[in-house]
Amino acid sequence: MDSYTLWCRLPFPSGGTTEGLKMTYADLAEADEYVTTVIRFVERGIFKPAPVDLLAMLEELMQRINRLGDTASGEEQAVVRSQHAYAALLDLVYRQFLEVGRPHE
Repeated sequence: MDSYTLWCRLPFPSGGTTEGLKMTYADLAEADEYVTTVIRFVERGIFKPAPVDLLAMLEELMQRINRLGDTASGEEQAVVRSQHAYAALLDLVYRQFLEVGRPHE
């Protein structure tokens, strides 16, 4: 299964109960919304990258999630892992979108 198909089928991760994980959950939702630009490309061939540096945003988000994992309880570790995996998948999907959609010189 390719990364785009996996992203479309994968349920959005939970937010957990700690303040930090709730914040990363909100930021992950924002990043997910930006990655929806990929859907227009796949379905209609419209290449329109997100208006933000999404790769930098995802990198910073994954670092924050990792830091939260250092102190998360056993229950929250599952949330940390699922949020990090989802962010990494968004990064992969968006990188592939940029690679395929960007005009080659």
